Amino acid sequence: MSSLRVVLASDNPGKLAEFSAILQPAGVEMLPQGQFGVTPVDEPHATFVENALRKARHASRQSGLPALADDSGLCVSALNDAPGVYSARYAALAGKEKSDAANNAHLLEQMAGISNRRARYVAVLVFVRSPDDPLPIIAQGEWHGEIAIAARGGNGFGYDPYFYIPELGKTVAELAPDQKNKLSHRGKALRVLLDSLASANPTAQS
Repeated sequence: MSSLRVVLASDNPGKLAEFSAILQPAGVEMLPQGQFGVTPVDEPHATFVENALRKARHASRQSGLPALADDSGLCVSALNDAPGVYSARYAALAGKEKSDAANNAHLLEQMAGISNRRARYVAVLVFVRSPDDPLPIIAQGEWHGEIAIAARGGNGFGYDPYFYIPELGKTVAELAPDQKNKLSHRGKALRVLLDSLASANPTAQS
């Protein structure tokens, strides 16, 4: 696959680093949407795929480039898969500040006294060649684990200090970035996306 410039429909530096680490070796140059003055767009939908598609089309329209968006989040079994699509603003919806620390604190409050700690990270990626691409590429990945009682590790972002992987005996925040990229929900989805891009012509316009 030849070199391809793609705008990432996100202002999250952690996501940009993870995406670039996996896609750059395959000839995909990820560029942050802020570089093109792309304004953030709201995410009104109840599903990951609808939100990701909205963000991808918006970024492509404002940048004039192919765009890649992801909508990802934490789904906790005992909380009926909450916070789900609201993971980034979980605490804010409860009237608290919008931050990783506030989200984690709110999650622990909701999990108080609950023995079932099973959870999964979910990532849905949407790639569009143009704003009105009639056939966007969609890829999904999941990473199963548990919600830890106390934070561990200093890497990653979001809920990583509390997302515990039993088979590793570590939280995601205790993993080196390259190990996280190999195992994560986003890494799995990105590899599915790469396979799809390799079998398509991503620069073709209808």
